[in-house]
Amino acid sequence: MIDLPDVETLLARMAGELDQYLQQHERGEPAFVGIHTGGVWLAERLRDACRPDAPLGTLDIAFYRDDFEQQGLPQRVRPSELAFGIDGRHLVLVDDVLMTGRTIRAALNELFDYGRPASVTLVALLDIESRELPIRADVLGASLNLPAGHRVKLTGPTPLALTLNQVD
Repeated sequence: MIDLPDVETLLARMAGELDQYLQQHERGEPAFVGIHTGGVWLAERLRDACRPDAPLGTLDIAFYRDDFEQQGLPQRVRPSELAFGIDGRHLVLVDDVLMTGRTIRAALNELFDYGRPASVTLVALLDIESRELPIRADVLGASLNLPAGHRVKLTGPTPLALTLNQVD
């Protein structure tokens, strides 16, 4: 059995690391963007801890996925909401689980349809080390190696918790 890390502990550490990262890289006045669903919950929490006055947006990357034709449309597609301009802005892109890198690729494609950000800082709660694309988080909560046929899911929004699921 795999011991899953405590989300609250990871978030507290990540908030400090993100704040330090933004300062070191001179990324002032960032906007936070969470990927539905878990990334939105995390982006809200990290923004409140690091930059409470920063704008917050959400992305639903369903139409940008490269497996759209094979998987079909997810049951719950939400509109993306970016109520701020992203041209020349520093963005903090937040996702819950970094697996293949394809979700992040889709999110970047969608963001660039809105404009050209000055930078994108990637934050992920978990990396389950199943990469298919060369994408790495700038701020990471924890890395996990999962047995074949298992996935981790963030549930929430309150309380935030990780669950381990077996998939077919």
